[in-house]
Parts: sequence; structure tokens; C-alpha cells
Amino acid sequence: MTTTTTLADIAATSLVAVRTLERYGLDYCCGGKQAIGAACSAKGLDPAAVMQEIEQSLHVGGGDRDWQNAPLGELARHIIATHHEYLRQELPAVGARMEKVLRVHGGRDPQTLSRMATVYDGLRSELEAHINKEEQILFPFIARYADAEAQGQPMPPVPFGSIGNPIAMMEREHEGAGEALVELRTLTNNYELPSYACTTVRMLFDGLQALEADLHVHIHLENNILFPRAIALERR
Repeated sequence: MTTTTTLADIAATSLVAVRTLERYGLDYCCGGKQAIGAACSAKGLDPAAVMQEIEQSLHVGGGDRDWQNAPLGELARHIIATHHEYLRQELPAVGARMEKVLRVHGGRDPQTLSRMATVYDGLRSELEAHINKEEQILFPFIARYADAEAQGQPMPPVPFGSIGNPIAMMEREHEGAGEALVELRTLTNNYELPSYACTTVRMLFDGLQALEADLHVHIHLENNILFPRAIALERR
């Protein structure tokens, strides 16, 4: 690892590395193409110290699944079972909290809370459609690619020209989700609880932060590992 190594490449080594990057607020997800040296400097961090911490954490905590070398079908199934299922459970739950907070406290801060609800509704709608497209269209073709490689056969033809085409669409949708997450964090001043915060407000803010953390790992596994490996298979 050097100062020119990208955040995406570092995150791809292990979820232990991901946790370190998250602790320092380094965007390995949608901003994963940025070099760690530049990313650290922009935040006033010492790149050498951060890299040393990552290397030490990798040495100590080497129990994470190596998704860079795991079968693509296994990785796709992991994303569905872990992250897609999380969204299916949490998106409605967080949405219900958002509706309740807006109904009860909307008069206290109408501009912020109404905008939060609008941003969240858009994020939820996009994510629900997004995971269905992945499960029904893109992931099955990635699984076929993985099967063809395992059997030493040519890559099967796809109806959309290249597997890179739906991947590019999914990545654009990931960028949109990332922008929504940034706006929600900005609107809440990094999820600082307002003076009127009740239990539901606390649960809403906790749920949004947990959703953000899960989406970062979710998008990282797709953008930085699953999709590049599928494209590489097609090009062989």
C-alpha cells in the first residue's frame, strides 16, 4: 500500500480495512477512486499514520471473507442475503419513523424535516427498484458468467450488448444514493439530535446512520469487487 493506492483498492482487501476507513470518514464507496494520500490530506489526516493503522488491523483481524477471490456467485448471494434483505426490512421501518417524526414535530422545523422526508422517500424508491433490477437482471447474468468460467466455456451472450451496460446504470444509481445519504447527513448536522428529540427521533437518526453504514459496504462490494470482476470475465 502506498499513498497512491485508491481507497477502493484498500477497502477491497478486507472489511477490517473498511472499518478503519469509515472511522476516519474516508469515502471508499462512491469516492473510491481517490488515492488515500490525497483523501487523507483533504481531511487533515496523516496518510502514513492511517496506512499503518490499516496494515496493523489487517494483520490482526484476518478473519474476513476474501471477496476478491471468492466465487462470483457466492458474492452475489451474499449481497442479496445480507444487504438486499437488510434494505427490505429497514427501508419501510425507517420510513415509518420518518412519517411519524414529520407528523409530530413537523411544525418545529418544517423546512428541515420536510426536506429530509422528501430525500428519504426518493432514496427508498430508488433502492427498492434498484435491488429488484439487480436480482432479476444483472446478478443472474453474473452467475452465468461465473458458471461458464468454472466450466471452461465461453462467456454466454447477453441481451444488453455488454454486461458493462447494466453495470454502468447500477453505478449511476449508486451515485444517486450516495448523494442522498450526504444530503441527509448535512440536513441533520451529522445526525446531531435536535432539542425536541424524542425516542422516535433518536430511533430515526440511529436508523438512518445504520442504513448509511450498510449501504457503504453494500455499494463497495458491488462497485469495487463484483462489477469489476464480472467485466474482467467478459473481456477474457
